[in-house]
Amino acid sequence: MLSRHKAASGTGFKRQRFLKKALIGITIIVLLILLPVFYLKFDVRKSSERRRLRESFESGAFEETYAHSGEMLKEYPLDSLFLTIHGFSAYQLAIAQTNSFDTLIFVDDCIWSLRKAMLSRENLSDGRIFYVLGKAYYYKGAGYADLAVNYLEKARSALYRATDIPEYLGLAYAAVRDFRSSVEAFSLALTGKADPSDLLLLSIARSYLALEEADQAKAYLVRCLEVSRDSNTKVQARLLLGNAFIKTGNIREAEAEYLKAIEEDDDNSDAHYQLGELFALEGDLTRARAEWRRAIRIDPAHGPARSRLN
Repeated sequence: MLSRHKAASGTGFKRQRFLKKALIGITIIVLLILLPVFYLKFDVRKSSERRRLRESFESGAFEETYAHSGEMLKEYPLDSLFLTIHGFSAYQLAIAQTNSFDTLIFVDDCIWSLRKAMLSRENLSDGRIFYVLGKAYYYKGAGYADLAVNYLEKARSALYRATDIPEYLGLAYAAVRDFRSSVEAFSLALTGKADPSDLLLLSIARSYLALEEADQAKAYLVRCLEVSRDSNTKVQARLLLGNAFIKTGNIREAEAEYLKAIEEDDDNSDAHYQLGELFALEGDLTRARAEWRRAIRIDPAHGPARSRLN
């Protein structure tokens, strides 16, 4: 009797094990059948969103692209395409801002997205990402100029062709005080330009002055004054030209440039300060102090002029 009960229990246990295994097997088979269907729906949706984002970005709808890619990143936080498009659209919004605080918000988001996108192997040699990152770091300010140089040079090494890379490189190299590399980059920026901008010419002149090559600087400043229609740019060019004349011992020419700068904008504190410096160099401290006082009246926070009067 006992042995028959044990046999029945053993048979029941074996049946339960068999049913469990059969249930697990059926579940696996159903999953194997359904998974491709779920994956296909998932992949089709993702592909559709990618296509929509590309079209949105290429049409110039950057605000829409930025918002949509941000939503997609909540669902797919490591998707390299969503990260890249989010970073590119953030950059486009950054350069469209008129407020520097708003610009930096978008710049930071751009950098965050593109640095994260670079974790994907397919993006490690994408010159477009290096290019936008380099410009984004340039807009963050002089403290990030070394990173701007790094990524812009990577963009060049990746053979990404963008006509403004040499100009941004020139500015970034100047910010890290590598003026020789700055001049070389600016020279590339001038290649093929029949009508270079006044700001480009002014930037080249600044780098040459930093290299103590005053004659080269003067040539670019004269060209800048010939092409510029902007009053502020003209004043800056005349002040730099005056400095270049002082370096070559042409005091009268320097004074003439400072006076022309003041004639262009009598409320420019730097122009009065530098004219005062020239008078001090000639030993005329009375006229020098008068110009420094004018500089302070225009700009009470003008440190150099205030320091000279103290």
